Amino acid sequence: VIRGEIALIVIILINSLGVVLMLYSGSGISAISSVPYAFSLVFPKISLGTWTYIFQGLLVLSLMLLKKRFVPSYLFSFVAGFAFVGFAFSEMLDIHEMWINALPTALEYRVVYFVISYLLICLGIALSNRCGLPIIPTDLFPRELTDITKIKYSKIKIGFDVTCLA
Repeated sequence: VIRGEIALIVIILINSLGVVLMLYSGSGISAISSVPYAFSLVFPKISLGTWTYIFQGLLVLSLMLLKKRFVPSYLFSFVAGFAFVGFAFSEMLDIHEMWINALPTALEYRVVYFVISYLLICLGIALSNRCGLPIIPTDLFPRELTDITKIKYSKIKIGFDVTCLA
């Protein structure tokens, strides 16, 4: 458990930095962060971190609507997983956005930022799959939608990511 909790802290730090670095590189954003990012551009008075929190809450609510019943484990995912992980991740996004503009913006630096961000996000995803702690709503949604619809997980996950990007 202790190793999982340490991994979770590392995940929060590196994934939030990876997302902000990817944005700063000008190369785009991860699929899961694209919806909150789009809303933060349209409604800039609300931060990317806060939009992330709202988006994940809506995912949990939509799962309960699809199941047509209250599902305590979904609420647990949101409260336990997201209250710590999601809130901390959202706050770290906002913190990284405060200092990131101090970095140089020449093209060669942007390429380096992209490579670093890609590697950070890959490492963060690998760690999150292995840490054994509550899954966050953006991971929970495709898994549970697979259970609800009986459609293969790979199709649901790809569809979810493409829908987020669209």
